[in-house]
Amino acid sequence: MSPFDLPPDHPFGPHHLPYGAVSVGDEVHLAVRLGEHALDLATAATGTPWAPELARPTLNAFLDLGPSAWSGLRSWLQEEIGDPEGRERLTPHLLPLAGRPVHLPFRVRDYVDFYASEQHATNVGSIFRPDGDALTPNWKHLPIGYHGRSSTVVVSGTDVVRPCGQRKGPTDPAPVFGPSVRLDIEAELGFVVGGATPVGSRVAVDEAGEHLFGVALFNDWSARDVQAWEYVPLGPFLGKSFASSLAAWITPMAALEGARVPLPAQDPTPLPYLQGADLFGLDLTMEVSLNGTVVSRPPYRTMYWSPTQMLAHLTVNGASLSSGDLFASGTTSGDAVQERGSLLELTWNGTTPLTLPDGSTRTFLEDGDTVTIRATAPGPAGSVLGLAEVTGTVRPAV
Repeated sequence: MSPFDLPPDHPFGPHHLPYGAVSVGDEVHLAVRLGEHALDLATAATGTPWAPELARPTLNAFLDLGPSAWSGLRSWLQEEIGDPEGRERLTPHLLPLAGRPVHLPFRVRDYVDFYASEQHATNVGSIFRPDGDALTPNWKHLPIGYHGRSSTVVVSGTDVVRPCGQRKGPTDPAPVFGPSVRLDIEAELGFVVGGATPVGSRVAVDEAGEHLFGVALFNDWSARDVQAWEYVPLGPFLGKSFASSLAAWITPMAALEGARVPLPAQDPTPLPYLQGADLFGLDLTMEVSLNGTVVSRPPYRTMYWSPTQMLAHLTVNGASLSSGDLFASGTTSGDAVQERGSLLELTWNGTTPLTLPDGSTRTFLEDGDTVTIRATAPGPAGSVLGLAEVTGTVRPAV
């Protein structure tokens, strides 16, 4: 089947057009995905206003151009795909994806991870503070987050080496050093930022959308035992910084217009800098599989904080933005047991193991385990939009 003749409900049809980077000989070229093909933007976009930026191996320069360029390229692509002569012009630039290496499509400048799911935060609080309040006093007043390590964000398909570090159980007399024995996943949504801002400025909620280029599925691998010993008083460090996996294809925010939903009621009312008209959730359902078995289906639509609020909070102290910044939602979890987005929650900190079809059980990940996260969202005119999967396999510690 021609990539131009995809059925209307194909998850990677012309209504989607996610951005990626693929190998073309010895070079890396930017591309958009159309079915099981990549349209080589470095060659297809020659002569367009964005050709110099699209000839580079990463999206960062294109992200710098801002929303008018983003919408302009998308409109041009959809017009070319919808026109018989345009299809003829694009056909020589189509590349089969089968067997073709993919790369991170942008250089990650700064990376921030939030904690924006009330269901996830409540579960974690209930596990570790069973006799206290599940949510910390600040949780409903601001989007809690931490700064991660951008250099260890890796493209989907990259193996994840089990991290080493210090760990100390509640009854251990002293800490020990070694491989993590409580390696976990976090099913998240990552947001790609475009448009730089100067240090000392801030981005308002209703300006944040001008900096939101697109989204990609994200797995923030977590060494729970290392994290538990190190995080007081300064928060996550080695338990999080060893690897975070990002899908290879970035879904433009423009493709998700039909997936926008209202936020849950926010009570108490956030402070004025977190208020605005452009507040939204996304009707996106994830699917987490472990070694081919679906173990959870977390719904993103229940997320408490809007991505525009996250970006406004990230900059309210004057922190600058750079094109290529990445911020993630934090673990996505729903109300039901089968909607929890981490093994920590699914096994309730290891007390209720998962049983897989081969009879084996899991509390946390073992070497050789493969975790894949997929998601779908409603597209225009009743179509389905499928986000590119993010997957990784655990390898033994060095």
